[in-house]
Amino acid sequence: MYVKITLVACAVAALSACNITPENYESAPVLAQSPMGPVTCQIYTREQVTWDRSINRPAAMDVRTADNICRMEGKRIMEGGTPNYAPVAQTAAPTGA
Repeated sequence: MYVKITLVACAVAALSACNITPENYESAPVLAQSPMGPVTCQIYTREQVTWDRSINRPAAMDVRTADNICRMEGKRIMEGGTPNYAPVAQTAAPTGA
């Protein structure tokens, strides 16, 4: 009886330590082209596209459309396509006083 309770408690503790959230799998932002203009996408893993979403889109485009474009881009990458990473702003290194 106590062994079962101990095993269940250990299993619950082990699973509660797992923090499976999209943020743990974020890639660098990727650009996807659309007829309305570029969409900046957050791609999460190369195994699935469920979490892929837009983080910037043309003003005239709704969120659902932009997210669908990002899921298609994630699928393209998942199938072996090369990601088109969004440019990153360079910041100047601080200088010593």
